[in-house]
Amino acid sequence: MQIHQLSVTYQAEQDRMLLRVNSTGGQEMRMWLTRRLMHGLWPLLGRLHTDQVIRSEPSASAVGSGDEELRRLFAEFRREEFLQQADFETPYQDKSDRPLGSEPLLVTDVDATPLANGRLRLAFNERASVSGAAKARGFQMELDPRLMQGLMHLLEQSLARSQWCDPFTAPAVPVVDGAESGEGGERPRYLN
Repeated sequence: MQIHQLSVTYQAEQDRMLLRVNSTGGQEMRMWLTRRLMHGLWPLLGRLHTDQVIRSEPSASAVGSGDEELRRLFAEFRREEFLQQADFETPYQDKSDRPLGSEPLLVTDVDATPLANGRLRLAFNERASVSGAAKARGFQMELDPRLMQGLMHLLEQSLARSQWCDPFTAPAVPVVDGAESGEGGERPRYLN
């Protein structure tokens, strides 16, 4: 499948991200990405993309085995170059030919495989029991470093909208005067 466009949107009512991929042949694949899936997938994609960028750059051979910070900085530099050349302005075009069916694939796991040609193969899988279907569904695509960077950028924007990456913090507990030292004040009470 030759990828024509990618789209990632956060659907608040589903609390999921909808990844849509359309091809130059007029097909569209739709996939739901959940918070649980993205929790493990996002760091993996970041590492794999950094490796992919460094492997694809002849000038980065010295960086390839260098420290992690140097690798990250080099990948970040290339990321900025990719983003300046990318087209995020053209509206996504829905396609009616959906080989996976009308319902998006509920992705339960992703297999990521770096290929010898510098591309990254992502295989999105759905267990049969999740969708109630008789058999499991799946879809795979290969991404070169530029397309991978575009996908990472779209995922990053949707993660920001979802607020899934915001740190979880406990609310501050008010301190009652004298409670810490046992001086005549009431002790704080915690109710469930």
